[in-house]
Amino acid sequence: MKILLDAMGGDYAPDAVIKGAVRASKEIEAEIILIGNEEMINHKVKEFYGKDTLSELTNKITIKHTTEQVEMEDIPTHAIKTKKDSSMVVGFNMLKQNEGDVFISAGNSGALLTGATLLLGRIKGIDRPAIAPILPAYKRRFLLMDAGANTNCKPMNLVQFAQMATIYLKNTLGIEKPKVGLLNIGTEETKGNDLVKETYLLLKEQGEKYGINFIGNIEGRDAFSGEVDIVLTDGFTGNVFLKTTEGVGKMVKANLLDGFKKNILTLLSALPALPVIKQFAKTMDYKIYGGALFLGVKKPVVKAHGSSDASLFYYTLKQAEAFVKSGAVEKMKEEFEKK
Repeated sequence: MKILLDAMGGDYAPDAVIKGAVRASKEIEAEIILIGNEEMINHKVKEFYGKDTLSELTNKITIKHTTEQVEMEDIPTHAIKTKKDSSMVVGFNMLKQNEGDVFISAGNSGALLTGATLLLGRIKGIDRPAIAPILPAYKRRFLLMDAGANTNCKPMNLVQFAQMATIYLKNTLGIEKPKVGLLNIGTEETKGNDLVKETYLLLKEQGEKYGINFIGNIEGRDAFSGEVDIVLTDGFTGNVFLKTTEGVGKMVKANLLDGFKKNILTLLSALPALPVIKQFAKTMDYKIYGGALFLGVKKPVVKAHGSSDASLFYYTLKQAEAFVKSGAVEKMKEEFEKK
């Protein structure tokens, strides 16, 4: 297996990308191909590890040299069409030509979604691909679908999101009938805007036909109860939900640390609780869940967080390997193309 990794995408590239890749290469089976400026990458390798080239450090990571990169401020469609030798476009083309099994990038989100759709293509039968990050909940985790790819949706789009998420969780995490909850402002059938109400009826009446285990409307607080596997929504609401969740997690962690550091007594009181605190911090840390999957295109694509550090790239690489091994994309092709 070969993992294609955009070395130039993200706020802390290529430093965090290189460090994450080196760490992951010691634990995963796959070969990692860093796509980006070879001279810059090797310069960083010299700085971080004292080796002149990456090949002197490990035989599991190679470099595909490129001369351009897609910037965060670039217009997505224009960047994909004009920056042919950018790390992102080269990565997509390598994936399309079967020179790799999955592509990861923390670069321009709009360009990544545009490139995946234009260069790889949608799975036949899927109208709109969607972003699906994994988030922590009580004693388990859940998949958020969609987290930002589609800000304006139709009810059938949400039904397809639920189908894709169900296929992914079944094949990757072994959940036979993932519970799908429709994110709403109330649990009653009559609550919500037209999109949510129409989607509710469609899922209630035909959910079984589409292989969806629909449990009804859920409110935002219910997402973390441990009673739902897939939180279903449109991309606008999903992105707001995602960013709010990340913000709350950081706030809780910061307040907890400040409380214990208040004085010597609070610091001493924290010592017996350290194992529990560490476990709580680990559970709440979104980094360990990796990047967000881009479901609905013909090849595996993972969107890493724009502010990914070395640790997040490490976990995203492990996630990407599991994504490929699950065969979820092929299962989606089978499921949607047979209709």
